[in-house]
Amino acid sequence: MTSKSAPVIDVRRAEDRLKTRISWLDSKHSFSFGQHYDPANTHHGLLLVNNDDVVAPATGFDTHPHRDMEIVTWVLRGSLVHQDSTGHSGVIYPGLAQRMSAGRGILHSEKNDSWTLTGDRTHSDPVHFVQMWVVPDESGIEPGYQQLEIDDELLTGGLVTIASGMPEHKDQAAIGIRNRYAALKGARLQPGQAVELPEAPYLHLFVPRGEVSLEAAGRLHTGDAVRFTASGGQRVTALEPAEILVWEMHAGLTAA
Repeated sequence: MTSKSAPVIDVRRAEDRLKTRISWLDSKHSFSFGQHYDPANTHHGLLLVNNDDVVAPATGFDTHPHRDMEIVTWVLRGSLVHQDSTGHSGVIYPGLAQRMSAGRGILHSEKNDSWTLTGDRTHSDPVHFVQMWVVPDESGIEPGYQQLEIDDELLTGGLVTIASGMPEHKDQAAIGIRNRYAALKGARLQPGQAVELPEAPYLHLFVPRGEVSLEAAGRLHTGDAVRFTASGGQRVTALEPAEILVWEMHAGLTAA
């Protein structure tokens, strides 16, 4: 599918994100989420949620429902324990891709249960992760779960497919999602390393850590994002050790 829109590069700065801060959670929302609603900021392409979350030790999200959503979780630091009503459970850690298809309805919890014993002292660390939601092709599908480790070498110096429903990525994606127009790609970059963004009607670039330079837009810092319309091909160059997440989308919500 193609877009007839004029090319747009829309930079969104980290400090302008909506925020939820409570005793156990520091969450920053790229789009409207929960009690934070802005009718002018509900999605980009097929992406509805891009939450940048830090969860304190021994806490987390209690069991709660989801429906008709493809939810991809990418951990940057620490570990996150997932359990759901279909009987799936697992620990998500850096380098491991995870997808939950909510389908016709699912209950799940996400907890920071990572405790480390060092000598005679027990201590724990916060978990930092990005959770992203895209709409599925169809509503009411069978709920599902998938996780798969991606070798760190695959995320060093190149843009790698993390999750995709696009037929052309069938042999590349670490995990599948139920939308044939969407793919998530990622890269871990050392200073001076660069990647070229794909061309698509909609792109969403997020910098969860580090600093990069985006061709034709300048410096992007930790937490910054860019929404591209009818664009692509720009180079992203690391100015320091950095990680980027890129959604490539070939449809918008009305066409999904």
